[in-house]
Amino acid sequence: MNKTNVLSKVDHTILSPTATREDVERICQESITYQTASACIPPCYVMDMKTKFGEKLTITTVIGFPLGYMTTAAKVAEAKQAVADGADEIDMVINVSAVKSGEFDRVQSEIERVKAAVGSHILKVIIETSYLTEDEKIEMCKIVSHAGADFIKTSTGFSDAGASLADIALFKQHLSDGVLIKASGGIRSKADFEAFVEAGVARIGASSAISAFNGKEGHAGY
Repeated sequence: MNKTNVLSKVDHTILSPTATREDVERICQESITYQTASACIPPCYVMDMKTKFGEKLTITTVIGFPLGYMTTAAKVAEAKQAVADGADEIDMVINVSAVKSGEFDRVQSEIERVKAAVGSHILKVIIETSYLTEDEKIEMCKIVSHAGADFIKTSTGFSDAGASLADIALFKQHLSDGVLIKASGGIRSKADFEAFVEAGVARIGASSAISAFNGKEGHAGY
């Protein structure tokens, strides 16, 4: 599979709690050099990286990350701040506790409020698949579709497990037309990237795509 085609679908990611400013700048420069879909970076660096790299760089950042159980008001405030700072795309974590409690209306309302806050900016909704039953995953496909989000995303990369091809197939069965899929968590080898692209994902969140396609072993985690 063509390297350029795969990298164009990658959100080149650095979300480690120990990442330094130098690390973040490196990821951003690599994103520009290799023409990845975006660089996914911590919110605290969004303004600085947008100032440094300008329109050459598409920036994704995260809100409600990584556990998702902060209040809706906090997530909305985070989202508004991220957009004001220059983020182009937002990846939000759902309230998994609310899903496990069967509070699906609450989950949908939260996604709708965050989408309203980011407006035309792309919103990806992380449902943290490793914590959900198959029925809950199906319900989340319906909720994400109805709430007007642009993407459903598998994982934060911080939970028990990451993306699986089985979940991608499940999503494709239950998402509305127009809702795209982002796979993330545990995708490290060239074969992994090619398999998920072939499965139909529009984005992959990973820290190791460039190294994998340059013949180096991908490193674990975000």
